[in-house]
Amino acid sequence: MKKLSLFLALLCTNFVFAQQKNVVLFLVDDLGYYDLSLHNSSLYETPNIDQLARDGIDFRNAYVAHPRCLPSRYGLQTGRHPARAGIPAKNSNTIKGKKFYDNEKTIGQAFKEQGYKTFFAGKWHLGETEDEWPENKGYHKSIGSGAAGAPQTYFFPYNEPEDPNKLNDKALIPGLDEGEVGEYLTDRLTDETVKFIKNNRNEQPFFVMLSHYGVHTPFEGKPDYVKKYKEKVKGMTFEGPEYLDIDGATKTHQNNAAYAAMVQSIDESLGKIVETLKAKGVYENTIIVFTSDHGGLSNRAKKNTRTLATSNLPLRGGKGHCLEGGIKVPLVFGGARISSHSENYQVTTNTDLYPTLLSLCNLNLYPDEHLDGIDIKENIVTGETQKRRLFWHSSRARPNSTGDLNCSVIRDGNYKMYHYFDAGIYEVYNLKKDPEEAINIFDPQKERYIKMMRLLNEWKEEVDAS
Repeated sequence: MKKLSLFLALLCTNFVFAQQKNVVLFLVDDLGYYDLSLHNSSLYETPNIDQLARDGIDFRNAYVAHPRCLPSRYGLQTGRHPARAGIPAKNSNTIKGKKFYDNEKTIGQAFKEQGYKTFFAGKWHLGETEDEWPENKGYHKSIGSGAAGAPQTYFFPYNEPEDPNKLNDKALIPGLDEGEVGEYLTDRLTDETVKFIKNNRNEQPFFVMLSHYGVHTPFEGKPDYVKKYKEKVKGMTFEGPEYLDIDGATKTHQNNAAYAAMVQSIDESLGKIVETLKAKGVYENTIIVFTSDHGGLSNRAKKNTRTLATSNLPLRGGKGHCLEGGIKVPLVFGGARISSHSENYQVTTNTDLYPTLLSLCNLNLYPDEHLDGIDIKENIVTGETQKRRLFWHSSRARPNSTGDLNCSVIRDGNYKMYHYFDAGIYEVYNLKKDPEEAINIFDPQKERYIKMMRLLNEWKEEVDAS
C-alpha cells in the first residue's frame, strides 16, 4: 500500500510538472532597440529574432531599470529598482563590493523554490565574490558567470589577452578554462545551454538564463562575418555627418562591421536554442524571452575618440543615458503561445519580468521581493494597456566617456520629466508627440509638471536614492 501511495504521489508530481511551462530568458548585452532587422535596420541581420517575434509578441514600449549593465541586471534579478540598493553609486546601506542584501530572493531563487531546475550561463556581473554569484543566488548550475563585465577576448582562451600587459583580473571568466583555440564565446555559451536543455529530464520544468557577453566591447566578430559586413557597409549610402554634437557626441550611422558580425552570432545563438527546444518537443511549452540590458553604445564625450557600436536614432542618447536610446530595449516573448496579439504596447520595464514570468507559469508571486515589478500577464493575454509610472535615477554619470549627466527621471503616461540635479535643470517631453525628445515643454507653473516634480521627489525619498 505504501509503495502504491508513493507511486501515485510521484505520478501526480510529474503530471503537475508536465503542465508547468519552462522559461528561457535570453539576455543580450548593449543591444539597442533598432539593432534588429525586425526594427528596420538595414545593416544587422537577425532572422531568428525576427521569426520569434512574428510567432510571438514584440513589445514596443519596453524599458530597463537603468541604462548601464550592472544596475539593470540587479533590477532584473531582484525585481527592485537599483536605487534601493544604492547602485550604481553606493550609500550607507551597501557593503563595499556587495551588490545584494543578504535576504534578497532572485528570480532564479523564486523558480528554484517552486520546483524548477535553474541554470545560468554567461555574464552575471553582480558581486565581486563567489557568495554573490549565480550558484549561491538561486541557480542549480552556472557557467562563465562571475564578476566580469566583459571578456578580455571573445576567442578562446578567453582569459588570456593577446597583450599580457592588458590582463584584467576583474574580467576573468570562471569555468571556461578548457576549450579549443579559436572557439567563439557566444557559441560556447550557447552550446553549454543546449547541453543543459538536452540533459534536463522532461518531467521537471526548467528556468534557463542565457546571458551573453555579446554584443559588449571588445568588438570582435568571427572573421568571415566581419568581412561580409565590411562589404555590406561599402554598398550602403549614409546621409549626413557620422556624428552630431548632442548628448556628448551621437553616432548617426549603423556602420560598425565587427559589431554587426557580433549581432549575427547572437541571432544564430537564439536559433540554436529554438531548434533544441523543438527537437526535444518542449518548444510549445517554453516561454522564450529575448531582451537587452540597455540601449546600444552610441554616444561618447565630444573629446573622446572611442569607437562606438551603433546608432539608436531616431531615439536620443544611448548606453549610460536615461534618454530613450539608453533605456528603451527590444523585448520579445516567443515559444509558448500566451497571447493572440503579435504587438504589445504596454509600458513595461525589466523589473516586471520577475512577477510576470512567475504568473505566466502559474507560480506563487513574492510581492515583498519584487517591489518595483508588476505582473503584466493580463496585459499580455488581452493586449490591453494600463497607465504606468516609471522612475530612473542615475547618480554616477560618465560625461567624459559616454557623455551622460547625473539625473532623476519620471515617466508618467506619455510625459517624461528629467531633473538634472547637479545643474538644477528640468526638462519635459511628450513621448507620444515627440518620441525623439527634441522639444522641451517644461513649464514650472503648469500643474501637471508640479505634480510630476513632487512624485519624483517622493519616490527618491522612498527608495533612499543616493
